[in-house]
Formats: sequence, C-alpha cells, structure tokens
Amino acid sequence: MSMLFLKDKFKNTNIILASKSPRRQFLLSELGIYFQVIDNLKVEENYPATLKKTEIPVYLAVKKSEALHDKMDDNTLLITADTIVWCNKKVLTKPAGRDDAIQILRELSGLKHKVITGVCLKSRKKTITFHSLTSVKFRKLHTQEIIYYVDQYKPFDKAGAYGIQEWIGYIGVESISGSYFNVMGLPVSKLYENLLSF
Repeated sequence: MSMLFLKDKFKNTNIILASKSPRRQFLLSELGIYFQVIDNLKVEENYPATLKKTEIPVYLAVKKSEALHDKMDDNTLLITADTIVWCNKKVLTKPAGRDDAIQILRELSGLKHKVITGVCLKSRKKTITFHSLTSVKFRKLHTQEIIYYVDQYKPFDKAGAYGIQEWIGYIGVESISGSYFNVMGLPVSKLYENLLSF
C-alpha cells in the first residue's frame, strides 16, 4: 500500500488535525494527505492522578477529541495528540517561563528520559487510540548551553522544554531509541499504519 492509497482512501473525508503545533502540522503534511487545522482548541491539560505514564497522553488526546465531537459530521476524521516527557517518575510539562525551562533542562541533563505521544483518531462511528514511546539520553549539559538554548529558541510550547530538531538536539542528544518523529510530537509511522487500518 502506497502513500497514494492513503490519499485515495480519504479523498472524500474531511480530515481535521486539532493542534496548534507547527511540528505536528508539518509531519502530518508529509504523509501526503489533505487536512484542515483547528489551532484554537482550549482544553485543560489535566488528568486523574491515578493514570500511569503511557496512559496520560492518550487520555489527553481523547479529551481533546471529545471537545470537538459536536463539530463533526459523518465525513469527518479527527486527529488529536498529546506529548509528555517522563523523567524521574514524573511528568515534565511545558515550561511556565524562562526560569522553569532552564530548571527542566537541568533536570534532563545527563539522564535518559521517555517521550510519549498519545494519538486519538475519531470519526462518528469509530475511535482508535495508540501511543508511541521513545527513550532519549542527553549528555551532561553545561548551564551556559542551557541558557543559550532557552534564550535563543524560547521552547515554552514544548513538553520537556526542548525540541529535538533544534540546536539542543544537535549538541545534546547522546542516544535515542524509538521514533525520532515521536519526539517532535507525532509518531508518523504508527499514525500511517493506523490510518490505513481505520
């Protein structure tokens, strides 16, 4: 099955990506399908404390999809996603500001952490959820490197306060196990497979 098959499969479907992330928009566009973007979704990113690490982003992705349920018709396929960074048995969220971003990167420095993206595919008749987990190891980062990155790139919209495709990824990532694109915010290969079987 080729990319053209995916395009043909959904030629009569209104695909909506509910995300303001330019990385997710770019990655989905690389699959060669036409879609619309809803980037003004307002959903509180909170979740029950009982959820475990892989369950959290899936729960949040579903929560985002449910917020748009009333706007869907029979020809709509909605894609929502959420990405978290898991380190030291806790979630490292999007930073609240400069100082928080610096502190988060200090915590990631020299350690292995997990980036987990949950995805929800939803139509009127069907819902599929899945997640992807990638392990990332940062070398020991110098404080000056962290400050330079935060001041130059302002990663305040990114879980874990970094974008792997930016300067910090080039100079700081020592090893990666799993999908690189998952760390960017969308596990494209897994999404492709699930779209084919949807």
